Amino acid sequence: MDESQIIDSVRQGNIEAFEGIVEHYQIPMVRYLYRLTGDFGAAQDLAQDTFVKANNGLHNLNSHISFKSWLYRIATNNARQYYRKKRRISFIPITASGIKDIPSNESGSERIEQQMAIEEILAKIPYDQRKCMVLHYIEGFKYREIAEIVGASEEAVRKRVARASCKLQEIFQHALGEGDR
Repeated sequence: MDESQIIDSVRQGNIEAFEGIVEHYQIPMVRYLYRLTGDFGAAQDLAQDTFVKANNGLHNLNSHISFKSWLYRIATNNARQYYRKKRRISFIPITASGIKDIPSNESGSERIEQQMAIEEILAKIPYDQRKCMVLHYIEGFKYREIAEIVGASEEAVRKRVARASCKLQEIFQHALGEGDR
């Protein structure tokens, strides 16, 4: 059964059909929320809340909006609410999601030190820009899809990703310049 059939089945009252959606999106959703919050427990709670809200709002979903984008929009709004409550958000590196590191001759402690420095630099990027950057470069969404998720125009998303990239480069170069003194 494909996604649209599952959605139609849920709309017709088959609550158990939604389990297929949860199974398909649970891991990517927790991973995405973990990168935004830096707290695995919070990411799991936010993902669960995302699925509850999606299940409750499925009857109101417009057919012209992609379900995946709509689901990530709910998750993004949940993360935003979490951020407002906690007044903090951090960036979890790609390696935290299980993607293997590039082979290196460096020792484990040197890699951890580098990783911590990169996390510190990434945390300095404004949340709206960082969110778009994570969705584009790590989650693989197209600008159009990100625009649907974050509720902005496609051009605004392009600018946020570009500004985040420039800011990342600027901060990184500044950090390297200070390290040489």
